[in-house]
Amino acid sequence: MDDIAPGGGRVKVWDPFVRIFHWSLAACVLGAFLVEEGDTAHRWLGYAALGLVGARLLWGVIGSRHARFGDWVRGPHAVMAYLRERRAGISQRRLGHNPAAAVMILALLAMVAAVGMTGWMQTWDRFFGAEWLEDIHEVLAWSLLGLVGMHVLAALVESVHYRENLVAAMWHGRKRALADDASVAATHVDAVSAPLDLRKAH
Repeated sequence: MDDIAPGGGRVKVWDPFVRIFHWSLAACVLGAFLVEEGDTAHRWLGYAALGLVGARLLWGVIGSRHARFGDWVRGPHAVMAYLRERRAGISQRRLGHNPAAAVMILALLAMVAAVGMTGWMQTWDRFFGAEWLEDIHEVLAWSLLGLVGMHVLAALVESVHYRENLVAAMWHGRKRALADDASVAATHVDAVSAPLDLRKAH
């Protein structure tokens, strides 16, 4: 796959596993909030979410290019630099996750794992009926819901900013080639420089 293919168009970014994982995890989290806590369905949705997170961690090492953590996980300096560029309106669109989105995704994975683990631990004899563990599980669950809300809002804001439907991209897996950005930038430069050239000619 050529991310900067001549002629622009759309390129495949998210592989089937990433897309199935994304929407399956979303369904598990939403379903767990909709069913009664402690029900069999609630427990199995939690187990499924834990399994999905485990599979995603493995796929982040052996998966396709943009699925791998090495493609989008960056250090604090890169994250802060991206946020400064984003605030200044000069950030560059990425095919994969941008550094700020990477932080959110890692936080979501960690939070889902924490919620799932504290829920599972309540079935152990050692922690059965432990109110402090139930309280931690509830706080983590509501924190997860807050992160999900921030994630959805950020996806919508970035979709508008970069003129790229990120929600749809996570459904069909394709995004606008980076060559399209280069051609738009070149057109903008030509439009600005043309009047200057005319003035010089006179």
